[in-house]
Formats: sequence, C-alpha cells, structure tokens
Amino acid sequence: MYPVITVPDEAGDILEQLGTKPKFWFSDVNDNRYLFKLNRSEAEDATGEDWSEKVVSEIWELLGLPHAHYEFATWKGHHGVASLSFAPSRGRLVAGNEVLVRIDKGYPKEKFYRVRQHTLRLVLNIIKLDVILPPLNWNSVGDIQSALDVFLGYLMLDAWIANQDRHHENWGFIVSPERTIHLAPTFDHASSLGWNETDQARTERLTTRDKRRSMYQYVARALSAFFISPTSTKPMPTLDVFREASKLRPLAAKAWVDRLSRISDNDVTAIFDQIPVDRISDAARRFAMKMLELNQKRLLELEV
Repeated sequence: MYPVITVPDEAGDILEQLGTKPKFWFSDVNDNRYLFKLNRSEAEDATGEDWSEKVVSEIWELLGLPHAHYEFATWKGHHGVASLSFAPSRGRLVAGNEVLVRIDKGYPKEKFYRVRQHTLRLVLNIIKLDVILPPLNWNSVGDIQSALDVFLGYLMLDAWIANQDRHHENWGFIVSPERTIHLAPTFDHASSLGWNETDQARTERLTTRDKRRSMYQYVARALSAFFISPTSTKPMPTLDVFREASKLRPLAAKAWVDRLSRISDNDVTAIFDQIPVDRISDAARRFAMKMLELNQKRLLELEV
C-alpha cells in the first residue's frame, strides 16, 4: 500500500491562497516543506480528490513527466494529500494568471472557471517564448526539448485522465534564484478520473446498454479550462486541446504519444492496487480504470 503521512495537528496555521480548496504548508522533522490539501467534503462517496491526485502522480511517473509528488495524508482525522514543495530555495512559483494579467490589465485574475480569455493560443504563445526554459532538472531527450514540448505532455496527460481543471492557477513558471524562468512541473490534478461521481452513477455508466449513457460518451464530453477564442461559448474538449497544440510541435506530440503507447493495463492496475482500501471504493476504481483505458485508445488513434 502507498504510505499515509500524518500531518501535525498544529500545522494548519500557514494558509495557502492559491486554488479553490483548503490547504496549508507544514514541515516534517527534516524541515522539508509540504503542502497539505484537504478533501473538500467527506460527506458522500463521491469524494475522491485524494486518490485521484495520488493516481495521477503515479501516472506522471509512467510517462516521465516533470511533476509535483503527492502522498496520501491525514490531518486531525481528515483525508487529503501532501505534496513536497517543488520550488527551489529562494525561488518562487508564478501562476499563469499573474502573467496573463500583465498582458491584459482587464484579465479576470481572480476568476477560476469559464474564463473565456484563457485561450489555448495565448497560453501556448507565452510558453513558447525563448525566455521560458524547460522545467528545472528536466533532461531534454529526443524530440522533447523546449518548454512547449514538455507542456504538450501536460496536455496529453489532461486528455488521458480527463482533467478539466487546468485553469490559470494550475500551470505556471518557476523563477529560479538565478532569475531564470522555467516551466513549472505539472501539478494539481485532483479533478480527474470522475472523482466527483457517486458510486451509483459510476456503476450505472459501467453497466448500461444505453449508448447515450455509456462510458465512451462520458469520457468524450470532458472539457478543458481552455477556450479557442474569447468569444467561444464553451471550453474546448481535452482531446481537442492536445490535438490543436500538437500542430505547433508535431514531433514532440508524437514522442509523448509513443510514451503513452508503452504503458500497459498492468502498469495502471499496479497503481490502483496500492491505494488503501479506505480511500477508494471498488466502483471508483473500476470507473477510473475504464476511463484511462478508453482515453488512452482515443489518444493513440489521433493523427498528430
């Protein structure tokens, strides 16, 4: 089983302002800084922010993506996850909305969802600037060289896990102590893998003969946090985001898809088998694994 970190009761004093869920920083006995994120609700079996975050963290490892590391954690008996800080000493994380508001003074920095100004083209144009370097400690390999090449991997991941939450505070940059600017590792993917569905809804989707309620229809409707233009009425589907971004760096896109093709069902099963039984239901496990199976197939069928 994956380990579970016990967060000290007195740790919840340093609040973190980023994002939409309760979180705070704490240090372990070795002075390593961790961010603890509390599940928003434990009232229903729909809650799965902790296991979805941990599963995706392990999937990053399979893909070789630079990422935040997450572990299961508890604080005062409440479930959540703890993440080791990925910002270097005297470095800092600059969230995407901090950059976007400098480009457009009217950009809605404080709004998280349905931000039509958060267009895919604008974000990609920022990340492909020469001043933006790949993530710290990232070893460029093959056709994955630039920050934009790496970001394509993030977008492919979003399509695979049906992540609908890469809003403007869920991507960003690390400013190093030497003042160089690097793409941040990918982080914060709790809103993935149908985490918020009830077990009843999951079971229905898995067993229905109604094609309109099928698992394939479910994964196909996953929407990203990116818009094609500020006049769009709804966000782009996650698969379309990766397809469109791939046109800028097709060789890098193919390299990421090739990595995806080497991940087997057994690799995924091994991840779910290590989740403590009090963290995930059988229906949630089967539902999430089916999502990954279908989305992997959809991605491998893309012409990039």
